[in-house]
Amino acid sequence: MLRLSTRCQYGVRAMYEIARGYPETPVTIKVISEKQDVSVAFLEQILGKLRKAGLIRSVKGPGGGYMLKAAPEEISIEEILMVLEGPISITACVTQEENTGGCVKADHCVIQHLWKALGRQIEDFLTTITLQDLLEGRHFNPVLQHGVVEEAVCR
Repeated sequence: MLRLSTRCQYGVRAMYEIARGYPETPVTIKVISEKQDVSVAFLEQILGKLRKAGLIRSVKGPGGGYMLKAAPEEISIEEILMVLEGPISITACVTQEENTGGCVKADHCVIQHLWKALGRQIEDFLTTITLQDLLEGRHFNPVLQHGVVEEAVCR
C-alpha cells in the first residue's frame, strides 16, 4: 500500500483550511487544529515549513492567523507535498539516497525504472490538482495510458 506521510496529509488539510479564508480572512492555528483534528505543536512545524517556502504568510495581532500567498488555483498539491517531503518516491531505492549507497542492487535492478516512472506519474497528476479543486469538492478521474483510475477527494 502506498501511503503519504502524516505530515503531508496534515499539511494538505491545513492548506485547505487556510484556502477557505482566501483572500481576506486569516485562519488561526487553533481553528485548523480543531477542524482537522491535528495538534497545534505538529501544525506549527508544518506551517513553519510552508511559510518558509513562501506558500503562506502569517498575520500578527488580533484577527491574525495564516493566509495563502497566492490564489488557491495557483497552488498545486504537488507543490505542498514537495515542500513537506520532497520528491515522491514509491520505494526507498528510487530516492536520491540510492546514489549514496542506499540500495546495493541499484546498478542491476530490473524494476527500478518502473518505480521511478510511477513516481513521476503521481507527481504529474498531483501537479494538476490545486487547492481550488479541493475547495470546489471536485472528484478526480485521471486517465492513465493503460486504463482509468478513479480517485475521490479525501476530506
